[in-house]
Amino acid sequence: MTITHYLCIGCPLGCRLEVEEEAGAIVEVRGFSCKLGKQYAEQEHTDPRRVVTGSVRVANGLWARLPVKTNRPVPKGQVRAVARVLRQVTMVAPVGLGDVVIANVLDTGADIVATREMPAA
Repeated sequence: MTITHYLCIGCPLGCRLEVEEEAGAIVEVRGFSCKLGKQYAEQEHTDPRRVVTGSVRVANGLWARLPVKTNRPVPKGQVRAVARVLRQVTMVAPVGLGDVVIANVLDTGADIVATREMPAA
């Protein structure tokens, strides 16, 4: 039997969670104060995912960089690969808030989207 500890980020309470695992299966989740905590612990234990934020180069823009993020979490093991993809991208201004920069990045099902307007210079 293995017990793994997590700090919940599902709500502002920040509960200290314990996931008890035996033979590769979750036996019990303890320490949560809301249903988000239990869901978070199960997800984090079996398939951790993260939202990736970063920036890409912009040609002809008012600023040199455009902030971007994934529109949904990607597998934690692919975060660095997504960041490497972002380093290769150059957008051409103007770019609108929420515009898709890269669709289905690395076949994760997540799109990279702009998180601000970028007017042309």
